Amino acid sequence: MMLMEKRDLLIKRVLGKITPGKVDRVKVESISKDLVSKVSFACKLEGIDAVVRVEGSVAKDTWLRENPDIDVFVRLPTSIPRANLGEVGLKVARKAAEGLLQVERFAEHPYLEVLVDGYWADIVPCYDAAPGEWRSATDRTPYHTDYVIRHLKADLRGQVRLLKKFMQAIGVYGAEIKVGGFSGYLCELLIMRYGSFVETLEAFASYDRGLVVDIEGFYAQRQRELSLLFGEALVVVDPVDRGRNVASAVKPEKLYLFVGAARAFLKKSGWEFFDPPEMRVLSVEDLKRQLSARGSSMVFVVVDQVGAVPDVIWGQLYRTVRSLRKVLQLSDFKVLRSSVWSDENAVSVFVFELEQRTLSRVRRHVGPPLERKSESEHFLDKYAGNKAAFSGPYVEDGRWVVEIPRKTTDAVALLVEKLADGGKGVGVASLIAGSIRAGFEVLVDDEIAKRYGASVDFARFLTDFLAGRPFWLVL
Repeated sequence: MMLMEKRDLLIKRVLGKITPGKVDRVKVESISKDLVSKVSFACKLEGIDAVVRVEGSVAKDTWLRENPDIDVFVRLPTSIPRANLGEVGLKVARKAAEGLLQVERFAEHPYLEVLVDGYWADIVPCYDAAPGEWRSATDRTPYHTDYVIRHLKADLRGQVRLLKKFMQAIGVYGAEIKVGGFSGYLCELLIMRYGSFVETLEAFASYDRGLVVDIEGFYAQRQRELSLLFGEALVVVDPVDRGRNVASAVKPEKLYLFVGAARAFLKKSGWEFFDPPEMRVLSVEDLKRQLSARGSSMVFVVVDQVGAVPDVIWGQLYRTVRSLRKVLQLSDFKVLRSSVWSDENAVSVFVFELEQRTLSRVRRHVGPPLERKSESEHFLDKYAGNKAAFSGPYVEDGRWVVEIPRKTTDAVALLVEKLADGGKGVGVASLIAGSIRAGFEVLVDDEIAKRYGASVDFARFLTDFLAGRPFWLVL
């Protein structure tokens, strides 16, 4: 059987699994209507004149069978001060969701996630703003819904579902800070532009130094303006706001992961691209053997959790891991990889794989070229009589060079020193710094075994980190 025929059969099979059936649609529609009714009633009780409507994938009929993504938006009057939008929205949402499991979330402002009859739904406040008069990022969403309903052909809804499911499987779906991937709206626009799931993959498989999607042709004759306005590697101009890049939240890592997966799928399509195989988590004994076999040093910084909503936590965690990586690199430690894991509740773990934990006592310091007379004299004044220097100054390749003692030779000692005050002085995010001041641990290699064995989620993360290879590369 030809590759394209096999791919077509696969796509048909996947669509059969991910497309909502009649029972699914009835249930989701009932939940959505009931939630809209309750939110509308809560607004009336609070004396708020609001427009309450289902938005997102449910309204556009691009939702996945197992994940309906119910979004109820509360379009509040613009007379409400911007500083109070989240507070007012949460008050209404909590009243409407009384008796239901509630989780406060945060994007640009707070919103409420509630569990209704087995499905999670978001109740999100925004302003009832006119186009171009946005006061919050969520004000555009109703216009996004309307645009997609008008322009996405019915036979392309399944193609959107395929793209979403593919992206979920490879770990690039979701615009939230933790993921930094592709939003549902972005998937819809890509399908509109390219016409199908496969053609979208083909477009990204050919990715080369930037890709621009401008469905409405706002910048058709203004390419220079486009390049000045948007600097991201992927630019998808918002059809309802020409000054916004819908893909701005996509991290380069996620973009390139999608490019690689698209190429792999087009070369060898398989069910696993939509339903990844179960990961075999390393046993504690296997973990220890792997860490020993690598010969590198795995350094873990363990901190208690920050009291904040997940989107805030992840923003702070990512900023902190970048700062700590820089601290290590500035002290000459070679960081092979770094990452961070969190259960978003009790503990977070920063992970750094170093080529080696300890460095030699001597450090080579290269000075200015001899042609720069004044700088050379300053260098010699500082180091020629330095009794602590091991060697030099001497001339090499036209520059003065001196070999001096390192301030710190141990990565663990360096981190302990820099984090003693919480690490704010080295760029640790404020909430994480507060948590670090309350107590932290720095563990090396198999000292993490106890933590590893106590958390299945962390064990999955570390197993995946050590493998460092997308599942689809070995299909």
